[in-house]
Amino acid sequence: MHEVVPPEMALARFLLWERTRVIFIYKMQKTFDFIQAEPELIEQWEKSGDLTPPTGENVLKSGKKPFTIIMPPPNANDPLHVGHAMFVTIEDILTRYHRMLGEPTLWLPGTDHAGIETQFVFEKKLAKEDKSRFDFDRDTLYQMIWNYVQENSDLSLNQMKKLGASADWSRFKFTLDKDIVDMVLDTFIKLHNDGLVYKSERLVNYCTKCGTAYSDLEVEHEEREDKLYFIKYDEITVATTRPETLLGDVAVAVHPTDVRYMSMIGKKVRLPLTDREIPVIADSMVDMEFGTGAVKITPAHDQNDWETAERAGMDLNEIVKRFQIIGTNGKMSSNAGDYAGLNVTQAREKILIDLGDKLVETKPRTHSVGVCYRCHRVIEPLPMSQFFIKTKPLAQKALEALDSGETVILGAGREKILRHWLNNIRDWNISRQIVWGIRMPVWYKGDDKDDFIVSKESPGDGYLQETDTFDTWFSSGQWPVLTLKTNKPRDFEAYYPTSVMETAYEILPFWVMRMMMLGIYLTGKSPFKYVYLHGLVRDEKGQKMSKSKGNAINPLEFTAKYGTDALRMALVMSTVPGQDSNTGEDKIRGMRNFANKIWNAARFVNEFDVEGDIESKDFNLKLAQIVSETSKHLESLRIGLAAEYVYNEFWHWYCDEVIEKAKNGEITKVQLNSGIKTFLKLLHPFVPFVTEAVWQELYPDEGLLISQSWPS
Repeated sequence: MHEVVPPEMALARFLLWERTRVIFIYKMQKTFDFIQAEPELIEQWEKSGDLTPPTGENVLKSGKKPFTIIMPPPNANDPLHVGHAMFVTIEDILTRYHRMLGEPTLWLPGTDHAGIETQFVFEKKLAKEDKSRFDFDRDTLYQMIWNYVQENSDLSLNQMKKLGASADWSRFKFTLDKDIVDMVLDTFIKLHNDGLVYKSERLVNYCTKCGTAYSDLEVEHEEREDKLYFIKYDEITVATTRPETLLGDVAVAVHPTDVRYMSMIGKKVRLPLTDREIPVIADSMVDMEFGTGAVKITPAHDQNDWETAERAGMDLNEIVKRFQIIGTNGKMSSNAGDYAGLNVTQAREKILIDLGDKLVETKPRTHSVGVCYRCHRVIEPLPMSQFFIKTKPLAQKALEALDSGETVILGAGREKILRHWLNNIRDWNISRQIVWGIRMPVWYKGDDKDDFIVSKESPGDGYLQETDTFDTWFSSGQWPVLTLKTNKPRDFEAYYPTSVMETAYEILPFWVMRMMMLGIYLTGKSPFKYVYLHGLVRDEKGQKMSKSKGNAINPLEFTAKYGTDALRMALVMSTVPGQDSNTGEDKIRGMRNFANKIWNAARFVNEFDVEGDIESKDFNLKLAQIVSETSKHLESLRIGLAAEYVYNEFWHWYCDEVIEKAKNGEITKVQLNSGIKTFLKLLHPFVPFVTEAVWQELYPDEGLLISQSWPS
């Protein structure tokens, strides 16, 4: 039924709303001007001192339990993408919440030199100038890259600030800061002294374009259409996808129980295109269902073949010396005879022609191919002398931390993935054949590269330093320890182990696993209690974002269009750890409307000066429940659920019900004001700009919202 309003009350309401409308225009703008407000608020937050928690020394004196997040360091000179916007938003939500709880709250920011990624980008820049890295000596090239990074070093930092990151910028660290580098060198020396580092010639993943080796984790795999070639080796036919490596074959392998070939085991066959005879050997790694059940063994260019040769007791040093037929330049070596100097593709084509009737059959085949994660060139397994870390002892300690609950992985199924990597880990080759990075503290005297000294300083005249640099994950794998130990007095003692490590699930084995292994090795404690893994941000149709598809979100473009609060809320709303989420312009636009809703509700409260006739008995109970539920969700790191919950309660309860009751005199002005004040605090971690701006409009004498206490 429609309410029947007496004429005198209707007139009174009209006069009230007319007066309110005039005052709205006078006191608060009609809409929130985020373009003007955001830079001003960022400056206010930085000047407030609230972003900088006490030194570790003072935290220890206070006896308070701190809350700590170490920021995943983005590439120092790269613009931020939507994945960065996601981690900034999640970590800032947690930081603002715990700061409002009154805890010593440290969000420590930093950037990464990013090793091969930065050198790869710089080399592309050189190529545009018709230059290459080979035109410069090592020191010159390093300095050129250093200057390039310094020119762009503020890019990601300023963009993080624009996204609302309330980090402690006074504790900012860069992976090539001198004190950081010194500690990285100390770690390597300690690992060496503890017998956990060795140098060995082994097969490694090598990119012939980027000119460096990679660990197994850095190799991406792509499904590619290829061919399977059937080649006759006298009485036996082998199947291979790589006929160009035929000249490096040292055996043919069959399964020991394959009845088709039992009589051949121990015999020799002639290698096509050569005068060499090679043995037929038995090894259980052979898949009897693949091809013909007989495979060529090329130890210098295939990891499985290398291990097969090891089991067969072959001399791998001699094999490398005589039968490595592809060089680090991607071309056939002198061991390839008439094919020397050809690139791999050219060699394949010529060998297939030269095989003649020895090439029995060719079939199409789809298979997984390892490619460089930077340039996507096919990875060549090549024998190289590298430094390795023995990882199994380190991995065991990380597994124990998971078993005991010292570290908890948030994200369905992600702990199982981490355990798989830890249980099946191989030794980690940490040598990288690039200039940009931390140079290894290894020294040689003379030409004997197997006789070396590990030291920060040169042992004396005649010693030359190793030219390889560390894998960038070696330094970033120590990041929680490095950043806290090189900061303010006793920071490490107070803020380590950290509370939460928040990052993308795809770098779980790259980074999180290594931080656990190295953190425990260096300190005896796992570096974080919780690992919060956010998923990929997909487009509104659920497709993976990419520049080539044209569906990638530029976070700064959308913050300029709809405001930072809109992007932040769109990114985290209803998200779940470890799972991908969809975000598109429609969702961001909808969250811009939410920011406007907050502003408009504040305008109403600001001008509402009629004391209600009735105090709602349920109001205080409901508001207390909302505070409790929001707090529970955030304490349990259910960030997406917390965002969804407080959004719904503000829009549908406070705006749709409470404000309407206030209009009808069914709620007091005190309650109305109490509600908006509480919601501004609850919403502040999620949408900090509009809530801070409203707070300063409504409560100019109470200080900044970022400085307020969480409602209880």
